[in-house]
Amino acid sequence: MNAVLLGIVEGLTEFLPVSSTAHLLVAERMLGLSGDRWEAFTVVIQLGAILAVVAVYWRKFINVLIGLPTDPKAQRFAAAVIIAFLPAAVAGLLLIKTINAVLLNPTIVLPVIATTLTLGGIVILVFERIAPKPRYHDGDHLPLLKAFQVGLCQVLAILPGVSRSGATILGGELLGIERKAIAHFTFYLAVPTMLGASVLELYKKWSLLSPSDGPTIALGFVVSFIVAYGVVKVFIGFLSRYGLKPFGWYRIFAGLAIFAALLATR
Repeated sequence: MNAVLLGIVEGLTEFLPVSSTAHLLVAERMLGLSGDRWEAFTVVIQLGAILAVVAVYWRKFINVLIGLPTDPKAQRFAAAVIIAFLPAAVAGLLLIKTINAVLLNPTIVLPVIATTLTLGGIVILVFERIAPKPRYHDGDHLPLLKAFQVGLCQVLAILPGVSRSGATILGGELLGIERKAIAHFTFYLAVPTMLGASVLELYKKWSLLSPSDGPTIALGFVVSFIVAYGVVKVFIGFLSRYGLKPFGWYRIFAGLAIFAALLATR
């Protein structure tokens, strides 16, 4: 049951601008789960969410791979994704130990994510109102400079509770990229970013898992994939119609709820 619940949480929140890290941490606390074993489990089920993106966009990725040797459009697309990926990759390698030791310290992590959820919600509500009129409408062909700037926005997601998709989508809007276009690009960018982070964490924590964990991991992986697949399929249509504001209000509510729960348990 825990594997199913965590798989649902991961699948629902990984690509929404609400922070999967924050929701998984809260879910683990509510379920009474702790220890490196469950941290390793959540890393594995993230791979299920990544696979969901590949499943939705498989035709795009196949066409790019086939066209890389000769097609300038495929080469430019790959270059844009790689350029956008690099800032977070470098920042992650340099800062992840500090982030894990300080902000993800079990004694302060809940106040940290309550703060980032709340502030992130406020930022979304404010910045959505002042975002400029879009000038870039094709997420498959962003200028390389814009791709790099989106990558810089993604660096903010190193902070627990910020949300990778929230940082890139809102940042993209402020950079003049149309919502639907930046949402597509955010999904493309998720594959190398999440795959790199997950493989690195899994390498560190693989020894914590045993063959007996196989069925639990498989169940969480499959649930995460199915739920994330549904989210990816419907998210862009929802975003085009309603924008980020519903997620901004949700983040504020969730952050304040965590603060209230922390005060109630003192």
